[in-house]
Amino acid sequence: MVYGLWLRVQGRTLTKSSNQLIFNYLHSALNPLSCTARRSDLYHKLWTILSLLLLGSLSGCGVYSFTGASLGPDVKTISIDNFFNDASGGPPNMSQVFTEEIRDYYQANTNLALVPENGDLLIEGSITRYEFVPVAPRASGSNEVADVAGLIRLNIAVSASYINTYNDEFNFENKTFTFFADFDSDRDPSSVEEELIEEIFDQIIFDIFAATVANW
Repeated sequence: MVYGLWLRVQGRTLTKSSNQLIFNYLHSALNPLSCTARRSDLYHKLWTILSLLLLGSLSGCGVYSFTGASLGPDVKTISIDNFFNDASGGPPNMSQVFTEEIRDYYQANTNLALVPENGDLLIEGSITRYEFVPVAPRASGSNEVADVAGLIRLNIAVSASYINTYNDEFNFENKTFTFFADFDSDRDPSSVEEELIEEIFDQIIFDIFAATVANW
């Protein structure tokens, strides 16, 4: 039932990328076997879905058109600089993947034209944290054996700066956006790393999108 859902808002179909993002969130949030299913994360995902639906209600012809407080009718272009990896870890192509995905997201969900430089809107930043940390300690049941972590958490943080050349009311500099995903400590991190990065990047990109052109 969930997998066959095709979301429509006020007779308008959400863009392909938004539909896929909603599908991913529903799948991970409602699947009890998901390595990232957590109660707090479920609330976050459901709120994100509601946010996407609200965006869809403001859309026309399958793309979002923002002409409210943050964007005026003169805003037509956007420049998104390469995001660099300033973290101490992560795959070597991680910054390239993030840059391509955030550019694709803005192109898919706004009428803004992507230009190499001097856009009406400017976004730049870097990945500042990439770390695996143990969480959810699990008792070993023995005084001679140390407790172990039941889950491992991947934390990623991205610092972004935003300039609207027509309206500086919502501009920000070096704002940090973070998200995380958990997986069972029995699994090899390399076997789930790509999947976790994709999930985390999806959320961080949406949060940057909301903080810039949607301003929630």
